[in-house]
Amino acid sequence: MKFENQSSYSLGHRSPTSKEALVGENGSQVTLVSQSALGAINRGRVLQALYDNGPKSRADLARLAGVNRTTITGIVQPMIEEQLLVEGDAVPSDFKGGKPARPLYFNPDAPMLGAVLLLPGKVQTCLVTLAGEIRAVAKAEFDPQGEKDAFVAIIKKTLSSTLLQAHKAPFGIGIASAGMIDSDNGVILAVNLAPVLTGLPLVSILQKHFSLPVVIDHHPRALLVGDRWFGPGRGQQNFAAIYTGEVLGGAFFIDGKVYRGLAGSGGELGHTVVQMGGARCNCGKHGCWETVAALPWLREEASKMGMAEPSKISCARLVKETEEGSGAAGDLLDRYTRNIAVGIVNLQQTLSLNSYVLHGDVAGGGPAAAERIKAHVEQSIIMRPGQEISVTVNGIGEGHTALRGAAGLVLSSHLKLVI
Repeated sequence: MKFENQSSYSLGHRSPTSKEALVGENGSQVTLVSQSALGAINRGRVLQALYDNGPKSRADLARLAGVNRTTITGIVQPMIEEQLLVEGDAVPSDFKGGKPARPLYFNPDAPMLGAVLLLPGKVQTCLVTLAGEIRAVAKAEFDPQGEKDAFVAIIKKTLSSTLLQAHKAPFGIGIASAGMIDSDNGVILAVNLAPVLTGLPLVSILQKHFSLPVVIDHHPRALLVGDRWFGPGRGQQNFAAIYTGEVLGGAFFIDGKVYRGLAGSGGELGHTVVQMGGARCNCGKHGCWETVAALPWLREEASKMGMAEPSKISCARLVKETEEGSGAAGDLLDRYTRNIAVGIVNLQQTLSLNSYVLHGDVAGGGPAAAERIKAHVEQSIIMRPGQEISVTVNGIGEGHTALRGAAGLVLSSHLKLVI
């Protein structure tokens, strides 16, 4: 299936008009932020205010932003004309003596956002509304060791079944993918647990097939974007998302922006070394954080301890059995959370992000696991006066967060928002 051709975009390439460079006498450049870039920042902040606070009038938004109503109108009017936002019926003002106001919110009839979650052996697709509602979910499995053509056929079929349910052409398709991702060029560079995906130029394949803009990013970064738009990261300027499962990954939100690094290479946290001369990792190195803080390690330790059904061990199960009085489960849970904390300690000492959102298996352990990790972190870092460390879990589920994050990639690119 194809939609009418729409302009494409990538996460790594910014518009040449967004910044202007002045060249000094010695050849050095001084980069200025253009009016268009400032407009993108302001659009993003207005949208975030609506996500955080629900429907708000122009006057309410002006008060929240500390600007006049005319400034807000200049920001929101183009989005109303694009049918992204809609004004509701007039309601009494929140302020005594104020005029009735018309609240602004996301247009339920606006084009939706296509989203794909791609993990080893599994693909999940859906449509996401501008308000973050997930619809038209489709799922499929593929052979991680199979042929590329067979995988491409599966993802096209699965995504087609979702997009056929869109009432109008979506703004685009966002992909949250496992593995090493070149987000600038739309290529999956390597996936150790799914070699069929290695080297796949998935963005160009799907753009050509559906005639829609397509963006791709690392799965943990999509989780981070989902947290930023819809979850515990709302309103924060600095935080990290940490994912544990068959692998370990993470992503950073620093000074109000997603940190990607060169071609999307930033955030390979699972392969930071935490144990010199430690166990061999899938990447070929030894002592990676992933080797002591992911499910393969947890299963192996449970087996060594003689625990029942070690292949089915999880953080949620450890918390449950610990609460039921199991000393073995309590010991393993403490070591698992300590190992996760080790990597967070290094992040905290390096970046001082102070806030960490857990996803994947460890999030299944809920607040009990988060509190243990926080305690281990606080015991191992140099705390400054007044400093607080926050370790929380995203309770809406990894799949939904990643899909919303993938949709957020499209939304941010379409509106040229700075994230």
